Amino acid sequence: MSRPANQTAQSKATPASAGTDQDEKLLASMGYKQELSRRMSGFSNFSISFSIICILAGGITAFPNGFTAAGGASIGIGWPLGVIFAVVVALGMGQIASAFPTAGGLYHWSSILGGRGWGWATAWFNLLGLVFVTASVNVGVYILFRDLVLVNIFKVDVAGFGLAQQLLAVVLITATQALCNYRGIRLTTQLTNFSGSLIFVVALVLTVALLVYAPSFDLSRLFTFRNYTGDAGGGVWPANASLPSAFLGSLILVCYTITGFDASAHTSEETQDAARNVPRGMIQAVLYSSVFGFLMIAAFVLAMPSLDEGAKQGYGIFAWLMNGSGMPTLLKDLLYIGIVIANYICGLAAMTSTSRMIYAFSRDGGLPYSGLLKTVHPVYRTPGPAILISAVLIVVATLYAPAFAVLALGSAVLLYISYVMPIAAGLLAEGKTWTHHGPFRLGAASKPVAVLGILGGLALVYVGMRPPFQQVAYLVIGLIVALGVVWLALESRRFQGPPATHFGD
Repeated sequence: MSRPANQTAQSKATPASAGTDQDEKLLASMGYKQELSRRMSGFSNFSISFSIICILAGGITAFPNGFTAAGGASIGIGWPLGVIFAVVVALGMGQIASAFPTAGGLYHWSSILGGRGWGWATAWFNLLGLVFVTASVNVGVYILFRDLVLVNIFKVDVAGFGLAQQLLAVVLITATQALCNYRGIRLTTQLTNFSGSLIFVVALVLTVALLVYAPSFDLSRLFTFRNYTGDAGGGVWPANASLPSAFLGSLILVCYTITGFDASAHTSEETQDAARNVPRGMIQAVLYSSVFGFLMIAAFVLAMPSLDEGAKQGYGIFAWLMNGSGMPTLLKDLLYIGIVIANYICGLAAMTSTSRMIYAFSRDGGLPYSGLLKTVHPVYRTPGPAILISAVLIVVATLYAPAFAVLALGSAVLLYISYVMPIAAGLLAEGKTWTHHGPFRLGAASKPVAVLGILGGLALVYVGMRPPFQQVAYLVIGLIVALGVVWLALESRRFQGPPATHFGD
């Protein structure tokens, strides 16, 4: 005998409803009510981090920084070494995210585990890192569109293009990303889900095509050290450096590429079964990006007609490699279009993360005009004002874009500092003030992973601040001083932090 239709519908809806209820109860226990639309699946949560990491972004635009440091060994040895650091950091963050799945994740983790001052500082490092990374990605979208699509497909002479064209393009790119974000998390997740699949397909086709049409195939290239600093590397590294120093600097490729995976945490309040899906999405995004990214950049090295000639191209190495490949023109054009689209959605996902950080920090009074910035649209259920201010800050940041490498590296350094801070707080709080754990737990490995994550994260931070990019070090030092002054003079008395100073308050 069949059940009534309404009973069948009710039984089918029960698991999802029960999961949503549990998410809302956990959120309420940390002092917040459900305002954002909780529509993201586990795959969508993975896709947003995978889209921000986007190996077709950093893996291409930062490849010259890696390869022109110490040659093929920068890829064959340097990439796996840097990835180990990134994976351990993601594991440490994942355990905390499982316990405290909130929007603005890292800020809340640091506040709950390390105190409101530690959380306030984490928020600023993370927020500025997100603004910088979105700005660098959107500048990268313009550069790739100009150099790959306009030049190669439409045969446009871009010799006269300058900062004005770049600024106009970035404004248009950022405005459309903001509009997509504003119209709801459903549209954003549809695009990032598509981007996740697109990145897999384009990276795989690009890798195979480069290897199939490679003039030779010599795996030893991936383990051969060559010092390409100075003129030998097209000026990417302006000063000649020793080979050990150059190899250490090559880790910049990983530092910039494998970052932004905190997006899974920032969309916690929009993810179903967040305590499980957020850490899973974060860690899987890092692992998949690490493997597919390695295969792709290894193909770059193996497909070069000459490593020395490739290094001389500097930042033009990818265009030189593609122009010299024997793959069909139509295939090249399709790959160019796929790369640009993936980079555009990378920026879209990064803006999503940035706006949620602003929303979460504002609802606790952490930003000026917090009353406005924490507003959620009643229909779209998105933080409209936070999205708007994100777009404005991103465009303003791109005015520094002539120093693209500094902007990109600055974002990676600031983000990794914000990753290390809650892990360090958790290391000290675990077993004391931190006794609540989520379904993803490292158990006996928790503290060793935290220690390794702190050391690995700081190693990547150090790499990003070394010469010739010491401007990043000046930025970080200046920010630390400024935050210290502002906290002591004002915020230590004004800012109250999240509702719960430890879980269960």
